Amino acid sequence: MDGTHGDRDRSFALAERANTLMRDYGPSAAPRSYAVWYAYVSGTQPLLNDALKRLTAASAALTEDDIETLYRTYLDPSRLSAATEHASTGVLSEIAGVMEVLDLSLGSTTQYGESLRALAHDLDGPAPSQAAVHRIVAALAATTREVSANNRTLKARMRESRSEIEALRETLEATRLESLTDPLTGLSNRKHFEDSLSALVQGASASAPAGLIVIDVDSFKRFNDVYGHITGDQVLRLVGVVMREQVKSRAILARFGGEEFAMLLPDTNRATARAIAEKVRVSVMARELVKRSTGESLGKVTISLGLAMTRPGDTAVSLLERADQCMFSAKRDGRNRTVDDAEAAHLPHVA
Repeated sequence: MDGTHGDRDRSFALAERANTLMRDYGPSAAPRSYAVWYAYVSGTQPLLNDALKRLTAASAALTEDDIETLYRTYLDPSRLSAATEHASTGVLSEIAGVMEVLDLSLGSTTQYGESLRALAHDLDGPAPSQAAVHRIVAALAATTREVSANNRTLKARMRESRSEIEALRETLEATRLESLTDPLTGLSNRKHFEDSLSALVQGASASAPAGLIVIDVDSFKRFNDVYGHITGDQVLRLVGVVMREQVKSRAILARFGGEEFAMLLPDTNRATARAIAEKVRVSVMARELVKRSTGESLGKVTISLGLAMTRPGDTAVSLLERADQCMFSAKRDGRNRTVDDAEAAHLPHVA
């Protein structure tokens, strides 16, 4: 119950701060304006925060256009699908353009062949006069020049289309990656985590085992309650940074819950997986958290980790459940430690 009240109080505090900023900077109290400022104070969209800071540094007030641009760029739920649709339409348009040029080229080639056959027919008869030969050669040269010009046009158009399609492909790839990325930490989001977890289990075998490490930030609620939501987000970013720095294998790193993280380790044995977990744990503990606005030291951050290795008959659900149970065991045993499913086989509900 206390947690529920705490979350509600934090939400009201964020809403109050968002309303204050909305009044201070204008231009209106429209829903989109509130959404922009609430996202800003909650810190869930770092890129939006950077953009807003640049705008407010340049001007004491924002315009309706500023708010609309910020909302569409960073918050509009349809923006990813719109970007995908735009890129897909562009690819189809480019393909249609190439096909049109190919049709013209094929028509030109067909016409060239017919011209050659007609000229050959003229040469098959009685020996042509000198004037006739000149006429035939001139016609052949003209037709050849036309085909050559069409081929140059086709080559240039194909080169342009290749560049355009490559740019559109990059746009599609960027949009796809954004849809799979947690905006706060830059790690994979829950959707990517769930898809990758299923693939991890399906690809594991006795000769190529895989591991799942579940991470939970210790006493995370205290950071939010004592120092505020923005500092809590700083803690989450710190954990994400350490994970990226310390794990250089083919691991998939994800944030799949509030303060819950995961590392999916394909083709990894237990000893290696355990070493990776400890490397991340020790590195997080070694960092000192500093409040950016004041430079105040907020102490150390610690994490609890649960490691589960794939077993015959595992599903994504059973593997995640074991890793979760190991993480809860680490919490009960005093936090700031790693527990794996070889140690925690006695725990209830562990598959």
